[in-house]
Amino acid sequence: MEFSIKLGSPEKQKSDCLIIGIFQPFSLSKMATTIDKISQGYISSIINKEIIKGEIGQTLLLYHVPNVLSERILVIGLGQKNELNEQEYKQIIKKIINVLSFTSSTETILSLTELNVQGRNNYWKIRQIIEIFQNFLYNFNLFKTDKKHNNHNKYKLQINIATPKELNICEQAIQHGLAISDGIKIAKDLGNLPPNICNTEYLACQSHKLAKTFSKNITVNIIDDKTMKDLGMNAYLAVGNASHNKSLMSVIEYKGNNNIKDDRPIVLIGKGVTFDSGGISIKPSNNMDEMKYDMCGAASVYGIMHAIATLNIPINVIGILACCENMLNGNSMRPGDILTTMSGKTVEVINTDAEGRLVLCDVLTYVEKFKPAIVIDIATLTGACVIALGHHISGLLSNNNILAHELIIASEQSEDRLWQLPITDDYKEQLKSNCADIANVGGRAGGTITAACFLSHFTNKYKWAHLDIAGTAWSTGQDKGATGRPVSVLLQFLLNRVGLNKHYVNLES
Repeated sequence: MEFSIKLGSPEKQKSDCLIIGIFQPFSLSKMATTIDKISQGYISSIINKEIIKGEIGQTLLLYHVPNVLSERILVIGLGQKNELNEQEYKQIIKKIINVLSFTSSTETILSLTELNVQGRNNYWKIRQIIEIFQNFLYNFNLFKTDKKHNNHNKYKLQINIATPKELNICEQAIQHGLAISDGIKIAKDLGNLPPNICNTEYLACQSHKLAKTFSKNITVNIIDDKTMKDLGMNAYLAVGNASHNKSLMSVIEYKGNNNIKDDRPIVLIGKGVTFDSGGISIKPSNNMDEMKYDMCGAASVYGIMHAIATLNIPINVIGILACCENMLNGNSMRPGDILTTMSGKTVEVINTDAEGRLVLCDVLTYVEKFKPAIVIDIATLTGACVIALGHHISGLLSNNNILAHELIIASEQSEDRLWQLPITDDYKEQLKSNCADIANVGGRAGGTITAACFLSHFTNKYKWAHLDIAGTAWSTGQDKGATGRPVSVLLQFLLNRVGLNKHYVNLES
């Protein structure tokens, strides 16, 4: 789909559909007032008949409005004037998409940037329009024989703004919105692929393709199982030891800031368990098909790396896809096994289904070689996070409150929410082992926190944050599919880091 910004008067432009709004009760927006005057009171005459009152989400489609060049006008209810919140704004955009999908409109003019949305500016409003539209248009039908052809590439949405002062801001909103939406789509596509295709080797190949596409800024190094063994990454290897698919770690290095030689990178680590059977601590068969989504952390890191390269962000980022498959055979790790990690710490395996932290702990040690400014791992780590936060908000735990605050701000800006949980010594007590340095689980109580406490044992040399996306990485039931989260919040975090968030209001005030 094509998005563009247009200055001037939409009423003088020809299109398939012009979208205007009215407030409750029966109050015209600025653009609706302009159209009403041109049409000699046609809009107000309709409203006076109380066909539409202006309640949020109400719609009325008008054809051949007098003196207006657009073939049709979509009138959308905006609720009470100056009382629109973020959720209501998104509700309005979704309603517009639903109505447009039932029309033959391919060229649409949208004039809603005049809306006052609780201090949000046009940059935010346009970003939301793009991300909501692109999410609505997403369709994964790669393996369907009866494909519904997606012709949305021919659709054009022109967003009208009133003043040239905001032209650059709004155009940048489109640029950012499209890159973020593409990153989300890529993460969704990888997450939705079946595990017999999207295995460790497939993800390694995709990493090489990324480096080929962005050869100017991206290089890739694939760490195989033999190299991992030489490095002492025994916990990582134990997870994938029973699979025919070799454990492979893709190290994707993006250099967008070559001006400062000692500019330390931000490292993003994505858990990439391409299928998680649970190992000997096998999962219940119900919904086990969804365990292909246990690589959504790696998928999100891949999507992020694609987006930052597309935007050519002046920052150095290393994205790591920590990939393996947790299966069963005579080589499976067992409950009771003791593993020596790359750090030298020993871990008693209590539950083989707590495998993600075993992968991540060795990668967290491995990335010390990069002398990172920040390390953030992203993982579908604990069912306990789903119980704690449901499917709406991702868990955040960190050893640095300033970093955690930065991430929370980015989550507020992007509408991809995070919620911080604590890491304290009290929880670390639950990980005590009688025969090793630590156990890989700490019991049912506070499972999300104790998992992060386990990881924190390997993060003493840098600022670190852990995102538990077990409840947000995919949807279940009839709408089963990857969500592409938390691509949006982490890209916003990176944009903020390089000062490209100047168009946002200050959410800290």
